[in-house]
Amino acid sequence: MNQNETKKGKWFKYVRPYLPYFIIGPLCMIVEVIGEVLMPYFLSQVIDNSAKNGWAYAAGMAGIMVVIALMMMLGGVGGAYFGAKASVNFAADVRKDLYSKVQAFSFANVDHFSTGSLVTRLTNDVTQVQNMVNMLLRMALRAPGMLIGGLIMAITMRPSLAVVLAVTIPLLLLSISGLIFAGYKRFGAVQTKLDKLNSTVQESVTNVRVVKSFVREDHENQKFQKANRDLKNTGISAAKIMIFMSPIMSFFMNLTTVSVIWLGSKMIYDGDMLPGNLSAFLTYVTQILSSLMMVTFMFMMLARAIASAKRISEVLDEKVDINDSDAAHPELTVAEGKVEFRNVSYRYYKHNEERVLENISLTIPPRSVVGVIGSTGCGKSTLVSLIPRLYDADSGEILVDDVNVKDYSLYNLREGVGMVLQNNVLFSGSIEDNLRWGNEDASMEEIRAAADSAQADQFVQSFKGGYEYDLGQGGKNVSGGQKQRLCIARALLKKPKILILDDSTSAVDTATEAHIREAFRTTLADTTKIIISQRISSVKDADMIVVMNEGQITGVGKHDKLLAENKEYQEIYYSQMDREDREGA
Repeated sequence: MNQNETKKGKWFKYVRPYLPYFIIGPLCMIVEVIGEVLMPYFLSQVIDNSAKNGWAYAAGMAGIMVVIALMMMLGGVGGAYFGAKASVNFAADVRKDLYSKVQAFSFANVDHFSTGSLVTRLTNDVTQVQNMVNMLLRMALRAPGMLIGGLIMAITMRPSLAVVLAVTIPLLLLSISGLIFAGYKRFGAVQTKLDKLNSTVQESVTNVRVVKSFVREDHENQKFQKANRDLKNTGISAAKIMIFMSPIMSFFMNLTTVSVIWLGSKMIYDGDMLPGNLSAFLTYVTQILSSLMMVTFMFMMLARAIASAKRISEVLDEKVDINDSDAAHPELTVAEGKVEFRNVSYRYYKHNEERVLENISLTIPPRSVVGVIGSTGCGKSTLVSLIPRLYDADSGEILVDDVNVKDYSLYNLREGVGMVLQNNVLFSGSIEDNLRWGNEDASMEEIRAAADSAQADQFVQSFKGGYEYDLGQGGKNVSGGQKQRLCIARALLKKPKILILDDSTSAVDTATEAHIREAFRTTLADTTKIIISQRISSVKDADMIVVMNEGQITGVGKHDKLLAENKEYQEIYYSQMDREDREGA
């Protein structure tokens, strides 16, 4: 199967379930077209022959025209209805697959597209394609049908007048082709600028509290104005194509009409043509030129939709770099919680020689408490992200319970690993709804127990409604420390064999943090706990502390040993102790 066949098959799968709509809709439009083509002919017969054939003839012809009008109405309504059904269902399925594909992306895949771009592709680009499908179903047969039918009737009725069309139509098509060619790239640029605008708006609105706290409203306004101005200028550039379209069409339509009236009037004066024939011929000229305008508009929308379809295809065709299709043991689950790194190296960008992690070798025993500490940007978060395969290592192996993580199914691996990310995220809805992300079937007793272990139950109970309290978008109705504790409770409900806390108690006071660590030892005795922190106090009691610096492990051991032997650990310890002494003074 060649690449073009593959592309056709990719889009046809969204057509196949609604094939009857895709067939019936255009057929209905053909009925309307037949009526449009026949109506001027019967009208000309009424004008030219009613006087000599009497009232009965006129009434009979009027009855035929009423029947034709009813057929046209039914055809038009049917075409619009089935076109809408087909296009809306088509777009809904495309949007569903796009969203599913994005959900399957690894972190590296998401990094390849900006968030704003993905939002634009899921919304605006799909809408552009939907409009194109709807338009094609209504116009793809209607416009050519009117063009061909009008030409046949015009040539049959008066070949000598049809010569006018032989001159104006090629000139019109030549002008239109140039405009379409010029507009294609501009419409693609519009979508790119829309990506930038969406990214700017999303970033500013999401981080509105930071913007206000640093009094950066003017800066954000300027950034938005630049993105908005770029979109406006690009949009105007694309709109200029459409601006020229209407005057050009009007010019040729008026030129053709004037020419036909001038020649037709001369024929009527010479007795070679009846007034009804001229009226019908003018109607056919209008139909022909209107159908060309519809074809032009269709191609303009098609150019924009093709640009959007290409952007949609980029997401659908993006190769998900992390999947479990080659998993040797997809049925295996995490049972003990042992973790081992064997000569692991990783870099975010494959063309970048600088590695975030380099030759990491480490064994974490099951059910142990492990602290990971080091300077900002040394690779701590990246290291633990490799365990549930949020990223895949460039080289080396990561093993869980002596099995390569690539041999697990993603579902079973990630079910066995609970992770509280550095950037705590809560969703719109109640506290209970958010906690049930950890275990959808958890009882209220289990939810309260997890919250209690995370030192969250007390403040939750103080809220109106308790666990039914609405957190608002992104958990905006709770403080940073409360948000962290709710995220920890959510992870605890999962009852994982491996629990990773990535600097997830940074907004919690040391006393509360100590209570959380104590709860971990009692309620999660069978869980391997990996704690990433900037604070010595968070990891000093761990069974094993891992010290990292510039993507490498520089020390492993308990607190006392590292304090005596490890330079990086000493620097962190004494800098924090000095600060505490100063604060105490």
